[in-house]
Amino acid sequence: MIGPVATGILVLALLHFAQAIFVPLAFSLFVIALVCPIQSALQRRLPRLIALLITIVVTLAVIVAISSSVAWGFSKLGQWLFANAGRFQLIYVNWTDWLEGHGVAIAGVLADRFDVRWLVGFTQGMAGRLNSFAGFALLVLVFTMLGLLEVDDFNERLGTPAAQPHGGQILLANREIGIKLRRFMIVRTFASVLTGLVVWMFALVAGLELAAAWGAIAFTLNYIPFLGPFVATVLPTLFAIAQFESWPMAVGVFVGLNLIQFVIGSYLEPLLIGTSLSISPFAVIFAVFFWSFMWGVPGAFIGVPILIAFIVYCARNPSSRWVAILASGKPI
Repeated sequence: MIGPVATGILVLALLHFAQAIFVPLAFSLFVIALVCPIQSALQRRLPRLIALLITIVVTLAVIVAISSSVAWGFSKLGQWLFANAGRFQLIYVNWTDWLEGHGVAIAGVLADRFDVRWLVGFTQGMAGRLNSFAGFALLVLVFTMLGLLEVDDFNERLGTPAAQPHGGQILLANREIGIKLRRFMIVRTFASVLTGLVVWMFALVAGLELAAAWGAIAFTLNYIPFLGPFVATVLPTLFAIAQFESWPMAVGVFVGLNLIQFVIGSYLEPLLIGTSLSISPFAVIFAVFFWSFMWGVPGAFIGVPILIAFIVYCARNPSSRWVAILASGKPI
């Protein structure tokens, strides 16, 4: 018992400390699972290398478009914050005075940590991180190209008699994972686009400045379960406090955004996904927070796809089937 536990701890430590390699590798495997059918369809009409080139170009265009939207949104917010720094500083001073007047000793600490300089730095830092992922994207691109070139040969090797019975099981599991990941991302993308549009329209109706930026941020962050919608809800609320200088308006913005996230994320999205991707909410929350602890923001994004692959592999092994049943939230 101690041996497997120690091995698991060592593997997790390796994944954490060598994340510069494993994070791009995980993302490349995720991208390969999504775009492999596109390359296969193109290869039936075009030479293999031409099909690969088209697939990579389309994939890169989608990634750049999504990342650019959130980078643009945060850059707009950073500019707005810099121009309205005095308004935020006055609000934080008023908060500090109110807390001190009610005997809250931590008021000074809160003011030091969460003043306008911290908020401006946070917003600009987010935009900077999103604009500096070129090296990460390049490594993902290289892994993806090599993987797409290897997919057909790898599947053939899995189907050889020498690789049986494990090769056949892995091949079937990989196909099932690909189908589930593609369905997950299609529904997630539809929900993200819908969330971005509704948030944009809500911000326009509410009179919230930078409505387009809030829509772009909500669209992109919706790809990260729980953490993304939370950030996309809290940030506009903080800005509403500064813009309107009215607690009722800020509460209205907060309630409206939470209602949008709840209807789309908790009702419409599960309805579209159906029972084929039924996963325990606890397992999803654990996966998001665990992989964000291991790999940061990329881990929060890739956590649920990793969980989907984990459930599929566990379900195909009799000794670990019980783990898949517990994580999926339904009998398998």
